[in-house]
Amino acid sequence: MVLVSVNGHEDPADQPPWAMQLVLRVEKGEPPAHLAVCESAAMAAVTLLGDPRSEPGGEWHEAVAAWEDRRIRKVVRRARGIRWEALGDLPGVLVDHEGAPARAFVPGPVTEVPAAISRLQVGGTDLPRDDEPKPPPAPPYALVGLNPGVAMTTGKAAAQCGHAAHLLLRAKGAWPGLRVRVVEPADWRRAVAEADVVVRDGGFTEVAPGTMTAVARLVG
Repeated sequence: MVLVSVNGHEDPADQPPWAMQLVLRVEKGEPPAHLAVCESAAMAAVTLLGDPRSEPGGEWHEAVAAWEDRRIRKVVRRARGIRWEALGDLPGVLVDHEGAPARAFVPGPVTEVPAAISRLQVGGTDLPRDDEPKPPPAPPYALVGLNPGVAMTTGKAAAQCGHAAHLLLRAKGAWPGLRVRVVEPADWRRAVAEADVVVRDGGFTEVAPGTMTAVARLVG
């Protein structure tokens, strides 16, 4: 069965939306590459979800559960230098993958984002494309495919990969490896047919509501 999500359930009408904040380290001199960032963001999101502190009885569980009962928004920001270092004491996890460090923070209301995060830029994160195929990790691994027909900045694509990995984790359980690729246009229909999960965007930024942005499946 394919799990399809428009980024989760509806938000309660009388409460502010919740989001998981994802922050990418983007230094001026050596910016990371597009797909490496997408992979790091997705890995950071599922690392936080799989952390013992997010499980029942853990200190993060109540916040994670409350967020998953709403739309599973993920907000991607960028930081460098001192502003990146200032994030280290906030509750969350760090993934340093292929020179593209990313942090995922415990979800909460968008009206209560810590100042060290809220001051960071959200929009306009677009990085050098590294679309050359990379060898897959040893199976089992998550294969996330981005829709080749949808133009997205790196920040937007990273959020969609985070959604796809999140849904796959909940559908199939944990897996040790992950690879993100931009699907060839001729292969997109097959990728959708073979997917375990499909992400349809809520339409808050960059793309129209209901746009199919990414798919994911467990390989091996």
